[in-house]
Amino acid sequence: MNRSLRTIRCRTTRLPKRHGMISMELVLTLPILFILLMGIFQFSFLMYARSDVVQAARAGARLGTLNGVWPEDVEQEVGRSLGPRFQNAFRVESELPEYSGEEVVVTVRVPMTAVAPNLLWPLGYNIRGQELVASTRMVKE
Repeated sequence: MNRSLRTIRCRTTRLPKRHGMISMELVLTLPILFILLMGIFQFSFLMYARSDVVQAARAGARLGTLNGVWPEDVEQEVGRSLGPRFQNAFRVESELPEYSGEEVVVTVRVPMTAVAPNLLWPLGYNIRGQELVASTRMVKE
């Protein structure tokens, strides 16, 4: 019995020491994980805002297909559709034809920095100066 205890003790003391290996692995992988999370965070904001911009362009084009509508009316409809988050940051370009059967074109532009934080600029991916653009074409009634 005494001999088996000594054998077990010898086996446990001969294990390789890994003190510091886990912390070193964490130091090497944590920045990569942090960058991935920041990228996911930024792109999710951009994709969510893009869907809002597309819906606003569709709403503006729908209104633009009606008779007696002015570009100011289309811009107000786009602003209503975008909501208060984008109120001072969007631009609307609209081509409203005079006759029925012609094509109405409404383009909405929103700066990316107005909808998402610029988190990846230290890595060289800068969204400053870039825009989310949605354009919708419909036939005038």
